[in-house]
Amino acid sequence: MSLQVENLEKNMAKLTIEAPAEQFEDAVKKAFERNKGRFAIPGFRKGKAPLAMIEKMYGLEVFYEEAANIVMDATYGDAMDESGLDIVSRPEVDVIQIEKGKPFIYTATVAVKPEVVLGDYKGLEVERAKAEVNDEDVERELKRIQDQNSRLLTVEDRPVEDGDETVIDFEGFVDGKAFEGGKAEDYSLKIGSHSFIDTFEEQLVGKNIGEECEVNVTFPEEYHAKELAGKPAMFKVTVKEIKVKELPELNDEFAEEVSDFETLDEYKADIRAKLLETRERQAATENENRVVEKAVENASMDIPEAMIETQVQTMINDYARRMHSQGMSMEQYMQFTGMTLEQLRNQTRPQAEKSIRTRLVLEAVVKAENIQVTDEKLEEEIQNMAKSYDMEVEQAKLRMGDRGLTQMKEDLAVQEAVDFLVAEAKLV
Repeated sequence: MSLQVENLEKNMAKLTIEAPAEQFEDAVKKAFERNKGRFAIPGFRKGKAPLAMIEKMYGLEVFYEEAANIVMDATYGDAMDESGLDIVSRPEVDVIQIEKGKPFIYTATVAVKPEVVLGDYKGLEVERAKAEVNDEDVERELKRIQDQNSRLLTVEDRPVEDGDETVIDFEGFVDGKAFEGGKAEDYSLKIGSHSFIDTFEEQLVGKNIGEECEVNVTFPEEYHAKELAGKPAMFKVTVKEIKVKELPELNDEFAEEVSDFETLDEYKADIRAKLLETRERQAATENENRVVEKAVENASMDIPEAMIETQVQTMINDYARRMHSQGMSMEQYMQFTGMTLEQLRNQTRPQAEKSIRTRLVLEAVVKAENIQVTDEKLEEEIQNMAKSYDMEVEQAKLRMGDRGLTQMKEDLAVQEAVDFLVAEAKLV
């Protein structure tokens, strides 16, 4: 393999990579072995025709795309290392030469990590985030815990009231016809939650158990199902159950049941202490964010567009994995929210750019201050990770590999840069 590197404007570079003709020929043979079963050649059983016969009938070009991918997979990583560039985007590939008996040549246009010019980053003055807890905060948390410990009682001697938990059957109609997704049985609905469209819930107030009624609503103009957007609809609804939430009384007995304290006053004091501890952690994080944001504001850099696009795609891929773990595909999410992929990309872009700027500045601080992560610190972090995943330390190291360990060390250095900036800052 041979490599030529051309530096372009705006922190872009072009790698021209040439693989020997013999390597491309071997790749064609591999592509043939993988795909020969697709070809039916007269006189040969399917998948048994030699390469020369397929070449004669179809041309070697039928294998070129896969052969090109095989060669690029084999050479691009080495080209990245040989280039000495800090590449921060996926390559945009163009095939320059692909021909039998000749070297395979392609280019990879990539973004390289931009140079960061640090502004003021020591002694930054920022407003201190405060950690405070007042009586209203304690009461709000106490009511939340009270609500968690409530119970639902079935009501049979009155109609539906605002705030009730109901169980209903319903079927929706538009222009007199039932529509897809508009029918459900034994559906739990809290009246006043506004989880249903328009005035659906309000129209159930006053209805009795077993009573069938008609509820008339209009779908919002921006409704995710375009065929229903802005249209009036009628739902046939039957109220099957009415339940009301019964809250426990806030007294010493309640405190004993839900905590290790004997009195409500002691429990309130514990709630206050825990809220303050949480607020202090939040304030410490906010102070970090404010200091880092100011250091980022003071720095300058020219971020290549391809680097931002790569980060956007990475964030969308991460989001898709989270959705999948919750049993929802990205296609379902798009349909549910009415959002297009392009809209999601545009929505993700500001955070992606902010993330890049922040990381670059912190890496520049690491370099400027010669921040070094000790082997002991790295080992401690590996042990913590291994413990959290319930595995042996050596097993964790094997799973991470050299690249993963290097990334962990860089991440630790970046966190030390954050600690450095906060320690140097003036919180007022």
